[in-house]
Amino acid sequence: MDSPRGRIHLIKTATEGTSQITPTWVRHFDTCLGCMACMPACPSGVDYGKLLEDTRAQIERLHSRSTFEKLYRAMIFALFPHPRRLRLLRWPLRAYQKTGVQTLLRKSGVFRLLPKRLRALETLMPVLGRPELVPETTPAQGEKRLRVGLLLGCVQREFLPQVNAATVRVLSAEGCEVVAPKDQACCGALMVHAGEEHDALALARRMIDSFERANVDLIVTNAAGCGSNVKEYGYLLRDDANYAVRAQAFSAKCKDISEVLCDLPPRAKRHPLRVRVAFHDSCHLNHAQGVRSQPRELLAAIPGLELAEIPEAAICCGSAGIYNLVQPDAATALGDRKAELIVPLQADVIATGNPGCLLQLQSSLARHGHATPVIHTIQLLDAALSNKGL
Repeated sequence: MDSPRGRIHLIKTATEGTSQITPTWVRHFDTCLGCMACMPACPSGVDYGKLLEDTRAQIERLHSRSTFEKLYRAMIFALFPHPRRLRLLRWPLRAYQKTGVQTLLRKSGVFRLLPKRLRALETLMPVLGRPELVPETTPAQGEKRLRVGLLLGCVQREFLPQVNAATVRVLSAEGCEVVAPKDQACCGALMVHAGEEHDALALARRMIDSFERANVDLIVTNAAGCGSNVKEYGYLLRDDANYAVRAQAFSAKCKDISEVLCDLPPRAKRHPLRVRVAFHDSCHLNHAQGVRSQPRELLAAIPGLELAEIPEAAICCGSAGIYNLVQPDAATALGDRKAELIVPLQADVIATGNPGCLLQLQSSLARHGHATPVIHTIQLLDAALSNKGL
């Protein structure tokens, strides 16, 4: 029942009324990564992703979780999809890291006394530096080729701001005027993937309103989970009379940063980067969006850069939205497996296209005693264009 076919069978029997949504039934869907690796492999072309998301929405409507589970999930969704709340959290977390308290507590072993889920939250924490603010409008360098909107994300906006800053610099250097609406909220990806449909649809409507006012040619995403979600707004809001057509138009404009740059003939000079890079395919970029060759093309075009392929590239690293927070044992096992495949490559840096994967890989490599930097693909291109190195 933990195979895609088994889960589809469970959906069918529940729909027909021959099985009940019991805790055991629910567990088969809670343990699914939602990595969508089954979809490109399916000879029948079953859209398992939509089946999974709709089923998880039904679970949240009809199934009563334990009190701890409810509180833990409520804490996740009260924090991570809210950039302003994350911004308030930045400073105490930065003090926690900079003062040495984090190092002291980790060495003391006190975290072993905490539940695994709370330990997962701490181990996935990024190293926080100074915030890099993205202007609401950044002009194109030279003749303007496109006016693009940038989806800022939530965790990435506040905890990995260097990714958005690098994205803006690269787009501007390639002749794009970049608009990053300050009133944009969360895109709703975490909610959609976890079955919190009502809140996800409300956020989708807000996102559409925000970018309609921006009047852009394209909407650029640089977080794979967000990108796969906004490309599905047309489907998610198909029954909303006020937004169905607008959502389709919005989704049609959405592209991953690697897609946008591969469609634009290069204008800015790429300076050499003498680094060996292991590229990790994010599941929601590779499987959900079908974007696989474009990031590799961008990296291959950087002089001096050596690209190393990670074995079992199609297998998830264990991040999968909030999966590593709610299923820490399975996520840790997947992360360890990925780290064991990366280490022998002797890469100078690991590149990926999703903040969740970035944090998961950093944590997994650290458990194996390796501090190899994990960065977003766009940061390598930014370094090549700026000629300042990594």
